[in-house]
Amino acid sequence: LGFGVVAFACTTCNGMSGALDPEIQKEVVERDLYSTAVLSGNRNFDGRIHPYAKQAFLASPPLVVAYAIAGTIRFDIEKDALGYDQDGNPVTLKDIWPDDAEIDAIVKQSVKPEQFRSTYIPMFDVTRDAQAKTNPLYDWREMSTYIRRPPYWEGGMVGEKSLKGMRPLAVLPDNITTDHLSPSNAIMMDSAAGEYLHKMGVPEVDFNSYATHRGDHLTAQRATFANPKLFNEMVLDENGKVKQGSYARIEPEGKVTRMWEAIETYMERKQPLIIIAGADYGQGSSRDWAAKGVALAGVEAIAAEGFERIHRTNLVGMGVMPLQFEEGATRKTLNIDGTETYDVEGTAAPGAKLTLIIQRKDGGSEQVPVTCRLDTAEELSIYSAGGVLQRFAQDFLESEGAA
Repeated sequence: LGFGVVAFACTTCNGMSGALDPEIQKEVVERDLYSTAVLSGNRNFDGRIHPYAKQAFLASPPLVVAYAIAGTIRFDIEKDALGYDQDGNPVTLKDIWPDDAEIDAIVKQSVKPEQFRSTYIPMFDVTRDAQAKTNPLYDWREMSTYIRRPPYWEGGMVGEKSLKGMRPLAVLPDNITTDHLSPSNAIMMDSAAGEYLHKMGVPEVDFNSYATHRGDHLTAQRATFANPKLFNEMVLDENGKVKQGSYARIEPEGKVTRMWEAIETYMERKQPLIIIAGADYGQGSSRDWAAKGVALAGVEAIAAEGFERIHRTNLVGMGVMPLQFEEGATRKTLNIDGTETYDVEGTAAPGAKLTLIIQRKDGGSEQVPVTCRLDTAEELSIYSAGGVLQRFAQDFLESEGAA
């Protein structure tokens, strides 16, 4: 999956390690034996390695192997025995840990310059004759699930956003990460993306991860808010508690559905959307699809208590307006429950004070001051063009006209 070395260990029992095959997955769900991943990759989001992995810890490859041997994280890696030799003596981590000389010897023996030369040199060894015969335009394939002509210059992605009559797609707590917004974990058959790939004739074994399909918007946009760890405060269980999972509530009907079904419904209605959130919205890795997904869903604005720096920039680049509540104002103090509609009044400018008008279901309304988080004149120019791609296209066409 591109995550390096991965081991899974059951959090409630010993002896489960290795990849989660379908039978183990079934047992994990039925017995609530959710697992923990120990991996040598560079991300530890909930569910990143597998939807059933509640926790993930980063470690070096030898440590991952050691935990796989142990089969549990309830293990003192420095003192406890990983196993026993043929004489019954305990074998601990320090007994099998390789020293630098051993590692250097294996690298010298196994990694050869020719391996790199044979792979990379032919990639750039193209003659002028071959270049002349190559069509400069990419031949888009309609059935591809890996690279597809993007829609960023079409439909709702172009033209000025009205910021009027917006309905909430989600009301979210603090610390929403880009992995909540657009997860990169393995695609499951019962997910919206899995169902789509299945209809496209892709066998389940080749579904791979959301990250590998980021060049196909029809697959990637189905990952929007598809994280099983999401808490959308618009969706409550029978006890009145926020229900965990990729859920939304379609308004004004009040119908609870899977997030993708709600997005599809709103897209068919051409309903402009808004997301209401708490502090530190968009923290984590700076993946572009965290902004692309909401933009394609029809989200015109994000109103939050605060934004992570890079994600805020990515939102602007996709033509989504970031709005920040004033100190002390939150979704809770404003009694937001997702039944409202929203308008934004005022002229966008760097740091400008705008007004978020909340239209209540009972007919009442409230005017809430918010700060326009287009922080520079350049960001205002990009947003006004509809996004960074539209701005680039405008600049290119203007330069061609001048030439």
